Amino acid sequence: MTRNLETSLDTSKPACFRIPIMRTAVASHRSLLVLLLILASLITFTVFQNSTKIWTSFKFPISLQLGNVTRDSSCPKAPLNPAVSPANMEPRVKEIIGKLNQMIPPRPFTHMTTTTSAKHSRAVILNPQDKYCKGDQLDILLEMRDHLGHRKEYGGDFLRARMSSPALKAGASGKVTDFNNGTYLVSFTLFWEGQVSLSVVLIHPSEGVSALWRARNQGYDRVIFTGQFLSGTTKVYSDCALAFNSSAELCQYLDAQDQEAFYCVKPPHVPCAALTHMYSKNKDVSYLSKQERSLFERSNVGVEILEKFKPINVSKCKEEIVPVKEKCKPGTRSTIPSGHVWQNTWNPVSCSLAQVNMKDCLRGKFIYLIGDSTIRQWMEYFKSSIDTLKPVDLHEFGKLKHQLAVDLDRNINIQWQKHSYPLIGSLVYSVKEMENMARVIDRTGGEKNTFIVISLGQHFRPFPINVFIRRALNIHKAVQRLLLRSPDTVVIIKTENTREMHSDVERFGNFHGYIQYLVIKDIFEDLHVGIIDAWDITVAYGTNDVHPPQYVVGNEINIFLNYIC
Repeated sequence: MTRNLETSLDTSKPACFRIPIMRTAVASHRSLLVLLLILASLITFTVFQNSTKIWTSFKFPISLQLGNVTRDSSCPKAPLNPAVSPANMEPRVKEIIGKLNQMIPPRPFTHMTTTTSAKHSRAVILNPQDKYCKGDQLDILLEMRDHLGHRKEYGGDFLRARMSSPALKAGASGKVTDFNNGTYLVSFTLFWEGQVSLSVVLIHPSEGVSALWRARNQGYDRVIFTGQFLSGTTKVYSDCALAFNSSAELCQYLDAQDQEAFYCVKPPHVPCAALTHMYSKNKDVSYLSKQERSLFERSNVGVEILEKFKPINVSKCKEEIVPVKEKCKPGTRSTIPSGHVWQNTWNPVSCSLAQVNMKDCLRGKFIYLIGDSTIRQWMEYFKSSIDTLKPVDLHEFGKLKHQLAVDLDRNINIQWQKHSYPLIGSLVYSVKEMENMARVIDRTGGEKNTFIVISLGQHFRPFPINVFIRRALNIHKAVQRLLLRSPDTVVIIKTENTREMHSDVERFGNFHGYIQYLVIKDIFEDLHVGIIDAWDITVAYGTNDVHPPQYVVGNEINIFLNYIC
């Protein structure tokens, strides 16, 4: 028996939704049965899909929905906020690591005597003057030598240059140029009049830099995390980490979009979702040899090269013409040095700062501070400086709790939120509300009165550099998405502070922070964001403290206020 079938399309729907409709000359029982079977198959497939999603949500507790997806009346578009594929990010990660490997090549280390010695190295002022004038540049040529007095034939030493006048509460960093042959040019801009002391310290010799770089990228276990799980009324503890080399059953806490994960060993008979709190401690582990560790003994870290240099006197030699500089704003070009301190006040090189009335500036504004405790210092500064700003109890506890303060009359809203793993702290902190920084940015609507300040780095220093690079790239993508949907939103990146020079060099040393500082500047240079160069600022102030004094924090905030008002 033959049937004349005519296939047509429902043209009332967009092309991608058009379903073939079978028409026959005579409706038959068999065709109805076929349609019922197709319908049953579709229902089964849909149920299977949903059950898979439900299973996934239990397996990966941190699995967040994508927002800001729009559809038109034709075909569905790909999401505007697609999941970041690790494969797509990998070339960029490798590119950055490749640049760093070129900058920090392996250096031979056979004995302490062959490493760079501050005492034996030579420094000479180029074109010395009887009289130095304000605004001049003073150059010093360094010729590095080892402990036997032999000239070094390669560069890579970690140096810090600074000029200061303690009586004037003045300071600035110097620019160091490495010629990669054992010689360096150190350039100081003479920003102020008076007696000025010059300093170049050898923080680590190139052999130590090479050892730190190799050791950093070898392991994840310099810090031990302990997760607290709740089983009824009982607290159960388990080891947690960014990476495990273990056959034990693991809980994976995955940011599904960015594919960043944190792991805990699963406690017996306790679900992974029962993780509530975390704390950490440093593990007695080192990836440096005994000989390499000798390079980081206190007496070998931060040794002055210009010890025999006397202070110079800087005069006002001619009538000063004060250049007209634009007001500081996001996108202002970066310079080295980026500014100087005078009477404890920060003065940028490439733009001008005004003193801003904080209450008036912040009126009607939403300020979101995201990151570590160095940006939490901003929150504390705002609360202590604005008497009408009232804290809101969010029913959390500890120093790492989410903070919110408001001024209802002026419609000021300021929040601080910690970044997600890795978050190092001996005090117990809650992870129930912990959120990836990129997801916080993604759920922010943004508009002209929304301002986001991001700071991260200190908690990443003990881990391989790829962890920090991936996090920074994912935050970059989130900021990029935010500025596409809300170009009036202002985003500020506060770079890392310098910290104590001699403490726990392998785990938290300033070399690691400096590398991350370079990475952040490289990654965000293509976006229209504001940069607060806290690294250069804290060098200029000479604080050497992960949490600098309030007057330093206040000057950072003054830059921020000039950016937004």
